[in-house]
Amino acid sequence: MGRLAVLGYASLVSPASAAQSLGRPVQPAAMARLEGWRRRWTTYRDNLASEKTFALEDGTLPPFVLGLNIERDAGCDGANGALIEITEAEADRLDVRELRYDRIDVTADVRVEGNGPGFDRVIAYAAKPAHHAPEPPAGAIMIAPYLATVREAFAALGADQLERFEATTDPPPVEVVEATLVRDEIPLGNPRDW
Repeated sequence: MGRLAVLGYASLVSPASAAQSLGRPVQPAAMARLEGWRRRWTTYRDNLASEKTFALEDGTLPPFVLGLNIERDAGCDGANGALIEITEAEADRLDVRELRYDRIDVTADVRVEGNGPGFDRVIAYAAKPAHHAPEPPAGAIMIAPYLATVREAFAALGADQLERFEATTDPPPVEVVEATLVRDEIPLGNPRDW
């Protein structure tokens, strides 16, 4: 099968977040960009009916929570991210984490930066049609720790990586808020902070 990597383009860029799901220490194998793809806030979760429910400070339960997604955009220089070497079994584990996303093969579009290793196959995760919203649903929010984790992870890779993240990511289309987890049926290894 050869060497396999996942392109983390959001919270998977964080070694701590990726390690939580993979159950082992994680370090990026290389920086890369996904030529012809852009990051957008177009994945949504039903906050009232999914495996996790978050409440606002006043106890309000927002109906939807947005997350990052990748979408084809021929005019885009390419969303950047981190390549993480994984096994097939670990890819199956990531499928559980990324339950609102489809695993897709992006090998042909990956451009490794510098002298990073070559991979025979690279996967990424794009929103399933049932969880894709080109426009945010009414009442949607973004959870602040998610955005902070992503930005901090890119900043840790270097100022140039954070700048590229900002340049290849649409601005938040809804309010970014603090929220508290109030219902937890989250699969083991999946993030609980957002």
